[in-house]
Amino acid sequence: MIRTPWIWNNCSPRLAHRIFFQSSRVQQRQISNNSRIFQISPEVRQALSDNRPVVALETTIYTHGWPYPDNLSLASDLSSLVRKNGGVPATIGILNGVAHVGLGADELDQLVSRAKDPQMMKISRRDFGFALGSRDVNGKAFNGGTTIAGTMVLAHMAGIEVFATGGLGGVHRGAETTMDVSADLTELGRTPVAVISSGCKAFLDIPRTLEYLETQGVAVGTFADGREGGVDFPAFWTRESGVPSPKVIRDEQEAAEIIHAHHLLGLQSGLHFANPIPERHSLSKDVMEAAIYEALDHAKVAGAIGAAATPYILNKIKEVTGDNSVTANRALVEGNVNRGTKVAVALSKLEADEGRQR
Repeated sequence: MIRTPWIWNNCSPRLAHRIFFQSSRVQQRQISNNSRIFQISPEVRQALSDNRPVVALETTIYTHGWPYPDNLSLASDLSSLVRKNGGVPATIGILNGVAHVGLGADELDQLVSRAKDPQMMKISRRDFGFALGSRDVNGKAFNGGTTIAGTMVLAHMAGIEVFATGGLGGVHRGAETTMDVSADLTELGRTPVAVISSGCKAFLDIPRTLEYLETQGVAVGTFADGREGGVDFPAFWTRESGVPSPKVIRDEQEAAEIIHAHHLLGLQSGLHFANPIPERHSLSKDVMEAAIYEALDHAKVAGAIGAAATPYILNKIKEVTGDNSVTANRALVEGNVNRGTKVAVALSKLEADEGRQR
């Protein structure tokens, strides 16, 4: 637990010690205490206790994005990438009515093999009470993949600071009449987890998404990835969106320093670091826009709205572009996991150094 400077500089010594040690005990409870509806794997719990770098991974990408067994292969690959880069993967999801932080291989297989089950839930913050506290019509516990928002909630409960994923949700096109705004954005405004993704999905309204994040007090930046000067906020399948990024981040070390400073102040909002898709996998912006417009038209006719909109649109884009969008999707999420783990490793070192200085 880092001693937050403003506490030690502005409170009496007795009050500062009480705040610090009470916070330490709360964090320790979060790391060590499991319950019948919330479980942290022993590996993740030990890694957090040892201040080793842990990277949160979501599960809707497996339960609602990829078919079985491709989703299991992707899950295995992403966990391996975290380990190769020096981190500990914490795959988060709901299995048999229990929220898991750090699904084991067998547990993950159980979850993703049910991807086509119509009872499979897509879990955001609003859904936890239903998913963990109720049963289906047959009396069975629910299973679910956690969205970015849902994953952030559980990651923060466990004490995980970095989360790598594919693409952020956002403000949908036409939101001025539909009010369709992803809960991911609100969660970033109130949960102090750093999310690394390839920007928001390109079928969303990127300028309005960035405006919404600004209103929520979310720090947003894009990795320069070898480029000089200003860069665009990426558009998922494409490196360029035509929308300038609010900030540019040089590398993983700078990202870690930003997160560290943010946490030292005790800020309770999240951070979003956009990582552009690798250049060799970036698709044509014009081609993707044409595919997006076609997919949006299909979604409108089908009445796919709310939580059903994104999976429907992504599936239609896949149909229109063939395997190109799928290949790009896999490449970008792998790049984000690589980048996110390096950020987590750098952050872990900064926190260890801070602890030794106190």
